[in-house]
Amino acid sequence: MEYRDWAPQYERLRAEFGFSMERERAAADLLESLLPARARSDPLGRLRARLEGRDAIVVGQAPSAGPPPLWRRAAGGRPPAILAADGAAVTCLGAGLVPDLVVTDLDGPVASEVSANRRGSLVVVHAHGDNTTALREWVPEFPGELVGSWAGPPREALVDVGGFTDGDRAAFLAEHLGSSRLLLWGFDFERVEEPEATRARKLAKLRWAGELLGLLAAHARVPVLLWDRDGSIRPYPYERYGASTR
Repeated sequence: MEYRDWAPQYERLRAEFGFSMERERAAADLLESLLPARARSDPLGRLRARLEGRDAIVVGQAPSAGPPPLWRRAAGGRPPAILAADGAAVTCLGAGLVPDLVVTDLDGPVASEVSANRRGSLVVVHAHGDNTTALREWVPEFPGELVGSWAGPPREALVDVGGFTDGDRAAFLAEHLGSSRLLLWGFDFERVEEPEATRARKLAKLRWAGELLGLLAAHARVPVLLWDRDGSIRPYPYERYGASTR
């Protein structure tokens, strides 16, 4: 998906959640200032080198999902690219899997993301109006390859090809950058392990993630598939989320 197609969806999100574009820009400016020079250079090209022509397994954080069962994939062909959404990096590393990409807005177990980065994962750090403190604390701690992203028009040093939560943002990146298939593992839009005070907002964000993935599936250039815990793989049910008419 291109930014011009994504932008109207983000305006809908801003209207519902009350996001301030001024704060988003300030966070993007901060992230850009914190990124080392090498991380500001050719972000899409560096991401494409890791994703193009490979199956992308996007690992979400559904409760009790566990790591993706790679042994169930057919043998042969190029190995898949593993994209961990934020805290799913812990799940992957615990199973001996070093993600190709970790997509994060730094609100999870960031120390594990730093560890993955040290072991070779490219970390896509997302800036938004509510995470400037985390940006200052954590961006300088990453020793390896970084890419920055934000919610507004792409910049030379920051990308935006769509997506809202870490999981669907990873899927949008994989589709945009030429992955051959998207397999979504560990996605659940109805269950959260969240304190009562923040549960409603989290569920609202997950509903958005479900719809946005449906939008992507309805218009993607490659198959977008759900990989279920029983091992079955099926097309993402985009009609369920009302995405076909967006």
